[in-house]
Amino acid sequence: MKSFCVVLVFSICFLLATTFAEEKYTTKYDNIDIDTVINSERLLNGYVNCLLDHGACTPDAAELKKNLPDALEHDCSACSAKQKEVANKVSQYLIDHRREDWSLLEAKYDPTGAYRQQYLQTQNKERAID
Repeated sequence: MKSFCVVLVFSICFLLATTFAEEKYTTKYDNIDIDTVINSERLLNGYVNCLLDHGACTPDAAELKKNLPDALEHDCSACSAKQKEVANKVSQYLIDHRREDWSLLEAKYDPTGAYRQQYLQTQNKERAID
């Protein structure tokens, strides 16, 4: 009976730990060559149109669209290191080279500018550490 109780307690602890462990976004699409996407107007337009509800979504774009609001709200805390790197690269590219698309995306996903401010504060802290 004593060993049964010990096993039961450990089982419950394990289940609670796995239930409340921080969920991460799938890394299934982390190997997409983002430079190829950025340098292809057709591919980049496909992603932008998906995110703006102006076109069909590929499976990877649909996954991005599904997770984007949560990633913005939680400062990409469930993102892999590769996803954070890609997000920064794409964001910077859109800001520098496709300002209109960036403005449309920002209007849809960050209409109050709250996430932009949060992102800029995080970037400033990271630069101060470097």
